[in-house]
Amino acid sequence: MPGALVIYVGDLLQLITNDRFKSVEHRVLANHIGPRLSIACFFSTSVQPSSKLYGPIKELVSDDNPAKYRETTVSDYVAHFLEKGLEGTTTLQHLRL
Repeated sequence: MPGALVIYVGDLLQLITNDRFKSVEHRVLANHIGPRLSIACFFSTSVQPSSKLYGPIKELVSDDNPAKYRETTVSDYVAHFLEKGLEGTTTLQHLRL
């Protein structure tokens, strides 16, 4: 899509929004003509490890839309991500209820 702004949301945003925003596998096919601008921004708590639990935001969960994921810490999420490797499946599958 010429002139489009594409934003890839990460797994944590999918988890806390209870699937309102979906994380996708990052794949890029660069144009042969014209510039391409790519900006990466990463969320990390590795500087100050935390035991804070992340799960679906309470305001996005209801009887009609129950929580789809269990709560997790960033360190547990990252440990599972590194353990499973990049075999083409989402790390969130491990957290599904």
